[in-house]
Amino acid sequence: MHACQRGQQRKYSEKYRKEAALNTSETVQTEVNANADISAAGANTDANTGPNTGANIDTNIDANTSVPSRLVIASRESRLAMWQAEHVRARLSLLYPQCSVEILGMTTRGDQILDRTLSKVGGKGLFVKELEVAMAEGRADLAVHSLKDVPMELPEGFALGAVLEREDPRDAFVSNDYASLDELPAGAVVGTSSLRRQALIAARHPHLVIKPLRGNLDTRLGKLDRGDYAAIILAAAGLKRLGMPQRIRAVLEPEHSLPAAGQGAMAIEVAARTDGVDLVALLAPLNHVPTAQAVTAERRVSKVFGGSCQVPLAAHATIVGSQMYLRAMVATPDGKRVASAEVHGPATDAAQLGDQVAEKLREQDAVAILASCLAEADGSGA
Repeated sequence: MHACQRGQQRKYSEKYRKEAALNTSETVQTEVNANADISAAGANTDANTGPNTGANIDTNIDANTSVPSRLVIASRESRLAMWQAEHVRARLSLLYPQCSVEILGMTTRGDQILDRTLSKVGGKGLFVKELEVAMAEGRADLAVHSLKDVPMELPEGFALGAVLEREDPRDAFVSNDYASLDELPAGAVVGTSSLRRQALIAARHPHLVIKPLRGNLDTRLGKLDRGDYAAIILAAAGLKRLGMPQRIRAVLEPEHSLPAAGQGAMAIEVAARTDGVDLVALLAPLNHVPTAQAVTAERRVSKVFGGSCQVPLAAHATIVGSQMYLRAMVATPDGKRVASAEVHGPATDAAQLGDQVAEKLREQDAVAILASCLAEADGSGA
């Protein structure tokens, strides 16, 4: 990358960081206090419902837990990513005022490759690899991600240390000229970066033309405003976090557009350490137990089927009282073959519920559907 471009990126990164600080400072204290009550209530959550596999999350911080003097958060440099990193930085600073929390802005391959769909250039891992390298090299201590961008399998030595309370998990219909998908005329162009959204739209609105849409949130909105698309489909959470709910013309209810696994949730990834600092314990007050339970079930479904950007797969869980309701779907990109299933049970059995709904999908030939998707992806990428 040219030196001028790097300097410009640093300028944008600092601009986004300042905006994020302004947007999060007024709400963080309230969220920390509220989450403390939730964390205490879920202190006995087992590994089956927590975000990090293989270790229990104790949401009560031990008085002897070592707090480092400095923590560095690795983050992508988009405006939304910086908002998320600043949100975590502000919450950690309130929890541990003796610790200096900094943000290391980085550009990932996923940010650089904009002329091809993710399914053809490596999938979700493109957004996290560089951040993991920074942690492995000791340049960062943790990384903040949109959970739906995190691969189902993390590299050895890495784990999800906390999952924050979920924002709106639904998809959002964004258009300057139309109020909903139903209003779009035949042949109207709809932009989306997701095979899942493509399949769901194609199944219900076969008269529309669906085209790829890449770039960060501001880039995608800019393409819409230039007239490249009649409408675009985005995650409602990102628009709300950046203070742009007015851009949402309609939210797509899960009955019509089932969200991706982890959509609307933020996760904090950590790497194994040898200095005695227990990052999972330090992050425990940020971990939102109901969200962690829901995304554990959702990601389990995706993991069973090798979830990637090449697979149109949706999984969404809600919790009512102590019960979890989990729905999942797989489809071909053209929406002509669809399998869907729903299960419910104790929220503490999140992983088992994920396995159950996956089995129901198998009974509807989901494996064959996904195999055809992968074959098509391989053929188009040849």
